[in-house]
Amino acid sequence: MTFKGSRLIAASAAFALAAAIGATGASAQTAPSVIKIGTLYAGSGEFAVSSQAQYDGLKFWAKKVNKDGGVFVKTYNKKIPVKIVAYDDQSSTSTATTLYNQLITQDHVDLLVADFGSVLTSVAVPLTKEHNQLLVDVTGSSAGFFSSDNKYLVDLSIPSSGVWPIPLAKYLIKQGVKKVAIVYGSNDFDSSQADTLKSELKKAGITPVYDHAVPTNETNYTVLLHAAAASKPQAMVELGYMSNDVAFLKSLKSSGLHFPMVFTIFPGQFKALMEKNAGKDALAYTYSYPAPPIVKYDKVSLGLNTDQFINAWEADGHKSAPNFVNTAGYSTGILLAKALSTASDMKQLTIRSALEGLSGNTSTLVGPFALSQTGAQMGERLPVAQFQPQKDGSLKTVVVYPDTMATGKAIYPAPQG
Repeated sequence: MTFKGSRLIAASAAFALAAAIGATGASAQTAPSVIKIGTLYAGSGEFAVSSQAQYDGLKFWAKKVNKDGGVFVKTYNKKIPVKIVAYDDQSSTSTATTLYNQLITQDHVDLLVADFGSVLTSVAVPLTKEHNQLLVDVTGSSAGFFSSDNKYLVDLSIPSSGVWPIPLAKYLIKQGVKKVAIVYGSNDFDSSQADTLKSELKKAGITPVYDHAVPTNETNYTVLLHAAAASKPQAMVELGYMSNDVAFLKSLKSSGLHFPMVFTIFPGQFKALMEKNAGKDALAYTYSYPAPPIVKYDKVSLGLNTDQFINAWEADGHKSAPNFVNTAGYSTGILLAKALSTASDMKQLTIRSALEGLSGNTSTLVGPFALSQTGAQMGERLPVAQFQPQKDGSLKTVVVYPDTMATGKAIYPAPQG
């Protein structure tokens, strides 16, 4: 080999080495110091309790993952710590709109997680679509959010509220209940459930004997209860947020009225809190959708299972037992982490595609994860349970439908007095 040839080979090798070092350096420089997850929470107002519970679940996940060095991000081939950027929207949709916009345009968050519920999520749906920012929906389950022309929305936790009442409707039909009274909040979350419930009952030839919408901030149901009672329903169904459920059950207790069956939504998610705020007597023999951790799923393929989560939650210093919204916040975090570990880049729609890749083959402690083509969570189905008084004064949660999940039989009609 000539001296000139040796110089050429050496130069080529040096160039290749420099290029490799340069590439590594560029990768290290472009990798962010943190993955910024933006979110909102309600520090006050009607959604405060549920919102802060969801936020606590997300923070619990972030704290846990950061103890292990952060989330593995395939784009940078390394673990990167998570930083949650959060603002208080005070349960106000106008404030939430401003703060969502700030997270997108000023904080430039990598991922945007919606606040609790359909009301506080609703203002983010059109905003994130306009900015081409993926909105990670945790508990905003309105069926109206999801459409084929919006790829910037994905629901990672509870199913679309439009499917929630299907087991309830099937249970009512199976029990031979023909006369149903329905009171529901005039918001996306509750009205979509009312629509589905009425539609499912109609298939069996059942038309509600009482059907009335109320404002989301309704606090007194006494007049409505007397109006509904006049139709002599076999089942009284109230669809509202937690504050509605508390007000409804208190009004029912003080009214002296009695219905063979009463159903409300949130006791199945916040049983202890509902017992405290509405009273055990008001909850006795009522029905609800029981959600994790009350209901446990055996086959968990991603993250902690229910018992592990409860133990870790207590070990983390939380004074109260975890509720469903805590588990929803945590589950959202573990699904996002898994998506980041497989996404080929950090583009918003690439991350959504990675989440779609988890659909149908993943189960968390809140149930099977399965997305519709429009990004709605469709895997989980909420069963029907009754709170049955025990000799020691406690209320036992007894799943009564579907039969495959049942832990006991309903006491129907509910005893009077």
